[in-house]
Amino acid sequence: MEIIETGFNALFLIKPTIFGDHRGYFYESFNARTFEEKTGLNVSFVQDNQSYSSKGVLRGLHYQDAPYTQDKLVRVLSGSVLDVVVDLRKEEPTYGQSYAIELSAENHLQLFVPKGFAHGFSTLEDDTIFVYKCSDYYHKASEGCILWNDPSLAIDWKLDNPVISEKDRDGELFVNFKSPF
Repeated sequence: MEIIETGFNALFLIKPTIFGDHRGYFYESFNARTFEEKTGLNVSFVQDNQSYSSKGVLRGLHYQDAPYTQDKLVRVLSGSVLDVVVDLRKEEPTYGQSYAIELSAENHLQLFVPKGFAHGFSTLEDDTIFVYKCSDYYHKASEGCILWNDPSLAIDWKLDNPVISEKDRDGELFVNFKSPF
């Protein structure tokens, strides 16, 4: 597995080593020992989540407050997404900045999202299956949401008219956000 720096502290792009032949392919999607050796981070995942979406769906920008903060390892099994994170860690030089990367079943890329980031994605293809590992359990009362189309963040989601939930439509403006991170 190759670990690629993103310019954000502890936010890593992961490119797995893929072994392919006439039968198809195989790759190790995560190895805790290798991840720790290459990043210095010891992460234990306790929950796996999966979503299915048609083209044009936008989910995010979500986070969980302490003590239920989550590291996430995200990837796509089918289709493709524009995966987006916003750094909510007020002591970091990248505070309030976003990072976006296309993840797809074809490129096999994964993004490790550390605690202190808001996370979201837009689906670029029909029948997109998005999966992610979390280092803590979902806790509804601790969930927060930054407004996906906040003008101060200026995120290009690569969609004209996204399909979004009421919760995401009512997200908080970043200018009003008081970071607990």
